[in-house]
Amino acid sequence: MTAVIDLQDVTVRRGTTTILDSVTWTVGEGERWVVLGRNGVGKTTLLQIAAGQMHPTRGTATVLGDRLGRVDVFDLRSRVGLCSAALADRIPSGEKVLDVVLTGAYGVTGRWLEAYEDVDEDRGRTLLEAFGVAALADRGFGTLSEGERKRVQIARALMADPELLLLDEPGAGLDLGGREELVGALTELARDPGSPVLVLVTHHVEEVPPGFTHALLMRRGTVHAAGPLAEVLTSRNLSGAFGLPLRLNRSGERWTARALPVPSSGAHAPRRT
Repeated sequence: MTAVIDLQDVTVRRGTTTILDSVTWTVGEGERWVVLGRNGVGKTTLLQIAAGQMHPTRGTATVLGDRLGRVDVFDLRSRVGLCSAALADRIPSGEKVLDVVLTGAYGVTGRWLEAYEDVDEDRGRTLLEAFGVAALADRGFGTLSEGERKRVQIARALMADPELLLLDEPGAGLDLGGREELVGALTELARDPGSPVLVLVTHHVEEVPPGFTHALLMRRGTVHAAGPLAEVLTSRNLSGAFGLPLRLNRSGERWTARALPVPSSGAHAPRRT
């Protein structure tokens, strides 16, 4: 198996704070990973390493066969598609939706002097159509709903035909309808053998799309569990990762999780007389 992402003993520190602590993780060709964990456990930092946006303090990180620190990261980043809230914040609100997608070919935000050929525009419109937002091509990005923006951002991330697609909490801020539309789009992407390797970061098992193959559960900057989805995504592992008792349920190819009731401390106390 060829490793698309290969992290060995990766640690990231900022001052006295350890964000990632001795993380070892390997992603192979054709795999679709979901990364789950509480806020602040290092999920976004993990994706920044995988995107070539950050170097580890210690350990080695190899992405698409190139080791960080020994490769031109600008070349590497052109092979990786990234969808994140931080990137979305840099997109001008008045930018036409089609241009938002087209600029993904150059990895820039805000169309300026770069030139695009008809084939580029055709690809941009095809991607918008694939995610159900083709009718919005001439709208301003700032006029879109949150769900529409997320689908446009994924289309943009695919514009350069990346070998690796990283999605950092694409379901954040979506209502139920928007979430389900997004899950449907990601399901189609996951099941397409021509799609790049996928890594999706989320807090919620309800957002795990059908077609995903592997899971990484994180706790306090470390790997709590990692491997095939059916083996890793269990009530016990999820409870350990989130630090509270949870019951995981599966219906078909979708998941839900609920906290188990905690008995009152006085439930069995003797009655006073």
